[in-house]
Amino acid sequence: MTRRTQLFSWTSLLALALTVGSNVAQAQAPSIVMASTTSTEQSGLFSHVLPAFKQASGIDIKVVALGTGQALDTGRRGDADVLFVHDQAAEEKFVAEGFGVKRYPVMYNDFVLVGPTNDPAKVRGKDIVSALQKVATTQAGFVSRGDKSGTHAAELRYWKVAGLDNKGAGYKECGCGMGPALNIASSTGAYALTDRGTWLNFKNRQDLQVLVEGDNRLFNQYGVMVVNPAKHPHVKADLAQKFVDWVVSPAGQIAISAYKIGGEQLFFPNANK
Repeated sequence: MTRRTQLFSWTSLLALALTVGSNVAQAQAPSIVMASTTSTEQSGLFSHVLPAFKQASGIDIKVVALGTGQALDTGRRGDADVLFVHDQAAEEKFVAEGFGVKRYPVMYNDFVLVGPTNDPAKVRGKDIVSALQKVATTQAGFVSRGDKSGTHAAELRYWKVAGLDNKGAGYKECGCGMGPALNIASSTGAYALTDRGTWLNFKNRQDLQVLVEGDNRLFNQYGVMVVNPAKHPHVKADLAQKFVDWVVSPAGQIAISAYKIGGEQLFFPNANK
């Protein structure tokens, strides 16, 4: 073997060693699992916020985007380290039952009722309860997520306030996420309740538009919680708490407020209010 060949071989081995070492380091990078509402994922918020957290902490987050109800169930089973959801009553129950360490408010936006431009049920306005009464009375099409999500829970609360057990012949539950529910509504000319963040990022609107907004009852609060390691010792509570601490800190709150689509802010931080 010539000296030149030996030099090439040693150089190749060194490059291989560095590559393997780099891959091992990447494989060993700390990571956590976050079960979340679909709105934070489908709105594009996580694609904006999580890289900032990774840069600040070195921690990877694997997001499992589900409805809030399913996300809470994932936490109950110990299949997630941290939860990012939006059903305050259910979140507080989760903590009270010992499955969560502490609930932190993070941010808010609002729900809106969308429907076809010609508005066959004549719901256009500000009052969500009156709008649902008109949907039921006119037997208009309405697509419900029907998936125990935070949006579904809010929708059921509004129907209850409206005093309606019979939601009309046009009421259908899809058992699906917000994006698919909006796709069904847009293709069938139906009404649907959606969080504003997902709506602003939704591309297949066709003839749908926002018809009801601005009712104080449409307020939509988000919370974050570490899954309790006392229930599930394998939970990476320390790493999960680092995310919680960051997202409620000024850095995390600024990252949330900076996320916009078409110049419109999707979520409003309120961790310290």
